[in-house]
This record gives sequence, C-alpha cells and structure tokens, in this order.
Amino acid sequence: MAVVVGHILLITTQVNTRRGVPVLEALTFGVFAEVQRATTGGLGSARDVWQNYFALQQTRQENQQLRTEVAQLRVGLQQERALAEQSRMLQKLLDMKTETPLKTTAAYVIAGGASPDFRTATIDKGTSDGLKPDMAVISPAGVVGRIILPTSRAAKIQLLIDRDAAAGAVTERGRAQGVVVGTGTSLRLDHVTGTADIKVGDRVVTSGIEGIYPKGFEIGQIESIERRSGDFSAVIIRPTVEFSSIEAVLVVLTPPVTQLSAPAADGRSGDGAR
Repeated sequence: MAVVVGHILLITTQVNTRRGVPVLEALTFGVFAEVQRATTGGLGSARDVWQNYFALQQTRQENQQLRTEVAQLRVGLQQERALAEQSRMLQKLLDMKTETPLKTTAAYVIAGGASPDFRTATIDKGTSDGLKPDMAVISPAGVVGRIILPTSRAAKIQLLIDRDAAAGAVTERGRAQGVVVGTGTSLRLDHVTGTADIKVGDRVVTSGIEGIYPKGFEIGQIESIERRSGDFSAVIIRPTVEFSSIEAVLVVLTPPVTQLSAPAADGRSGDGAR
C-alpha cells in the first residue's frame, strides 16, 4: 500500500493540469486554502464576538452613566421647581405684607396637627417674635386661623376649619352677616337671618366683629344653601385657603379696631367682643 501510494504521488508530481500546474500542487493548495479559509473565518468570527462584547460592555457603562445623569437632572429640576414655587409664595407674602396696612410678621409652617378632630398647625415664630394668643393668621389666599398656644420660638395655630373655631363674617354682595364656624373639613355660615340676601357664589369675608380677625379678609365662597321654614338651616362655604398645603403665613401683630372696641358716644369705652 505504501509503495502504491508513493507511486501515485510520484505520478501526480509529474502530471500537470491544463494550466500547467502539477496536480499534486493543485490538490495541496486547494486543501490548505480551505483550511486557511476556515481558520480565517473562525478567527474573524471570534474577533467580531470579542469586539462586540467589549462594545456591549462599553455601551452598558455609557447607558448607566446616562441614567445617572438623567436622575441627577431630574432631581435638580425638582429642586428648581421647589425653589421657584417657594419664591412665588414668598413674593405673594411680600406683596400682601406691603399692601396690608397692618403690622405683620412672616412665619413658616413646620408641623400639622395629628388629630382630625382638632385642626391645628405649628409655625416657627413665638413670643420672642412678639406673638400672643388670639393673634390672627392670614395668607395671600385668605384667613388661616388664630394663635392659641405661643411658646418662645414656636406657636400653635387653630385653623379656621377646626370644629371649635369661629369668626364673624359678612357677604360682600348682600352684606348679610353671620358667624363662620369650622366643620373639620370645611366651613359653615350660621346665624344668618331668613331675609338675608345670599346666593351660591357669594364671597364671604371677615367682619372683624369678634376682635380677632381684621375686617375684609376673604374666608371663602358660598357653595350650597339649605332652607327650612323660611330660615337658612345650612349655608356651606368653600374655603379659599387650601389648609392641607399651607407652607407660609403672616401673623397680624396689630390688633384690629372694631366698632365694639371704639369709644362710645357718651365717652365710655365699650368691651371688645370675642
């Protein structure tokens, strides 16, 4: 077999193809060319896979970096919005403080009451800032409440919607007088005469008759009216102040002057009404 194979190889070295190339050289070249083709293809595929792997890793790192940058930008945007909103709120307080002839001091709300039966809030000003019990607390939207418990550096506010809160009130259009009382979540106008000219949508403001709240500050708008036997049984008021989102307020340091506290005609002073 070895002699036969060797003889065949010797013959192939002497036999040429039509192009003049020895048959053995052509066969050898063809075999090695296929081997080179397979080797080159495998190495190319491996190189592509390796490059794609590194490219994918780099892409992942870039995506992670981009996600981090986007998260930081979102946080920064939220902070900018918060600062812008705070600036608008402070500007409203400043405008109100400038337009109000009363002496006031600004304060931030630092806590809210935990009990739903007693609607209160805590501000960061106290007796060291001149605050006293029964001082009115207002905001650009309207009446907030009154101070009930001041300490040296803080004070508790009884919100106007508290069940034990009340304020003298009058409607702007018909000048119908009554008393606004809190319901825990909203307001109600009581003690309105049956002949009073009131209707849904009327604005209700403070009358100042109780000697706590300055006259003319907005309380809310009449939302619904119920009558029984010719009298008003329930007049519900929608507050203009959003009590769940109060952030800053003005405390009125100057006590309001009411007709009941002004000197009487005969020279005697009348008692202030609560």
